[in-house]
Amino acid sequence: QVQLVESGGGLVQAGGSLRLSCAASGRTFSGYAMGWFRQAPGKEREFVAAASRSGGLTYYADSVKGRFTISRDNAKNTVYLQMNSLKPEDTAVYYCNAGLSRQDYSIWRGGDYWGQGTQVTVSS
Repeated sequence: QVQLVESGGGLVQAGGSLRLSCAASGRTFSGYAMGWFRQAPGKEREFVAAASRSGGLTYYADSVKGRFTISRDNAKNTVYLQMNSLKPEDTAVYYCNAGLSRQDYSIWRGGDYWGQGTQVTVSS
């Protein structure tokens, strides 16, 4: 029902910034909470950020709070992740997700709809 395509990843130096975009197809974008997960080599996929259906509520993993900002433009069927003050430990493949939900205060489960992922590499 939702197809997601991420873009904006790349190679940056520590302290730099990137903005990821996730473009969704379909006519139900506004009906889904949207978010970002990431997966580093050898590690499990972890929650990064989420936005409510309207974008009015946002949530962040402690590891990125204060540095990353999630936003969405429902008119453009797009969700963004602005990443500032990047650190080498932010290096991962970042995945956009539709329909994620919070199981507990700091525990998130991904919905059924995932993008293909975009690589973010932060050099030291």
